[in-house]
Amino acid sequence: MKKITIIAAMLLGVAAFAQKQTVGGGISADLLKDISKGYEGTASDKAIHNAINADQINVLALQPDNIIKTDRHFSHEVLTKGRTNQKSSGRCWLFTGLNVLRSKMIAQYNLGAFTFSQNYLFFYDQLEKANLFLQGIIDTKDLPDDDRQVDWLFAHPIGDGGQFTGVSNLVTKYGVVPSEVMPETLSANNTSQMRAQICNLLREDGLRLRQAKGKDLQKMKVEMLKDIYHVLGLCLGVPPAEFTWARYDASGKFVDEKTYTPKSFYQEYIGADLENNYVMVMNDPCREFYKVYEIQYDRHVYDGHNWVYINLPIERIKEMAIASIKDNTALYFSCDVGKFLSRPDGVADMNNYDYESLLGVKFGMNKKERIQTHASGSTHAMTLIAVDIKNDKPVKWMVENSWGDTGKGNIIMTDDWFNEYMFRLVVEKKYVPEDVLKLLKEKPIQLPAWDPMFLPEE
Repeated sequence: MKKITIIAAMLLGVAAFAQKQTVGGGISADLLKDISKGYEGTASDKAIHNAINADQINVLALQPDNIIKTDRHFSHEVLTKGRTNQKSSGRCWLFTGLNVLRSKMIAQYNLGAFTFSQNYLFFYDQLEKANLFLQGIIDTKDLPDDDRQVDWLFAHPIGDGGQFTGVSNLVTKYGVVPSEVMPETLSANNTSQMRAQICNLLREDGLRLRQAKGKDLQKMKVEMLKDIYHVLGLCLGVPPAEFTWARYDASGKFVDEKTYTPKSFYQEYIGADLENNYVMVMNDPCREFYKVYEIQYDRHVYDGHNWVYINLPIERIKEMAIASIKDNTALYFSCDVGKFLSRPDGVADMNNYDYESLLGVKFGMNKKERIQTHASGSTHAMTLIAVDIKNDKPVKWMVENSWGDTGKGNIIMTDDWFNEYMFRLVVEKKYVPEDVLKLLKEKPIQLPAWDPMFLPEE
């Protein structure tokens, strides 16, 4: 009897505790009864419930009449040819950066559907990021294990995402090669398994470096990088030191054939100073405009540059974009691509989906609020190639994507969508107004690498 009494007392205590928990911020039985009135179970509710359980929300919320109305004419468009496809990889930043360069080369040399080798630079990107991680571990060796920077390094030893600074640093250091010189491989197109193994290897190496006492850490790092190089060689192939390339014009006529190194090829056909001739601008209403920001430790190459950008109102960014496109110069562009995008049609429009009518709720956050609450951020880089101007105002834009022929290969964005979901643009300095260029003389405001706004674009 005593045992039963004790158990009963315990149960009463648990019940009392549970009841107490609901008094402050929990859901009590009475509160649940009130909340449940949110679903009335009307005929309309039941019909929508059945529909949502038969098909996806995006399919049901799509407004096809809006897609049909999309005009595909553009008043100004950059010359480009061919489609690229990053497949199941996060290399959009690399495809986009190289697509900006190839449009220049196609126009200047009257080429056909020419492409650079993404695999070539990806090899060095992964090698450089491995070195960046290992050297970062060495640099923070005296910090405790639970230090925020140490934890961030082990959480992000390597990845295939990135941004334009990676393109500029890698191309400057290693040059470029045509796609046929170092073609794509299965691991380049599907990076997850290779990345997982390299991440495990680097984390183990990082622990060994932090635990090493009285050893030459730089010598240890070199041996570790040899293992990384070996894995990359198996998965991606070994980059060529020299190659022979025959050039043909757009009609297929032979022009010439030469032997190049990757750097001499870049100098002959592009030759631009990527590290000093481009400016990254951003539209982030959460931070003060007309200020320069630098993301600490956000780079691809240890001896390269951190990500630096100027935060500007959207209208100033549009001015530069229009000037560049009118001069037949494509731009590196990044945005929150998945929002209100009809992927099969390649159209991004704020009116593509009517989620409010389908779900019977309101969505009212503006761009600043979406960023503050992690509801939106830059997720994908593409090549901005066209603008349609009517009555001196842009009404829509077009980007060249790197998803093959998905959505007709390009994505058309209304100007309203551009305002809400465009984040970053990389512009040649000649298209940047003097008052904006002057801002680069200011000391950048430092932001941490783990700021959620600055995740690598994939």
